Amino acid sequence: MTGTKDEQLSYEQARAELASVVEKLEAGGTSLEESLALWERGEQLAGVCQRWLDGARARIDAARQRAED
Repeated sequence: MTGTKDEQLSYEQARAELASVVEKLEAGGTSLEESLALWERGEQLAGVCQRWLDGARARIDAARQRAED
């Protein structure tokens, strides 16, 4: 699940999948290749979460600015 499908993930969906990836990495027992794939997926999901958070911050800042004007 990458690219356009990632853009359709809600923050909560991306965060939940990221938590699952972290659990798998922490549990160990995966091959190096699997671990790398999990790490890469985690980076993608972290990016999705960050975009959601950046968007939320921009909305809050805009609302504050309107309230001050």
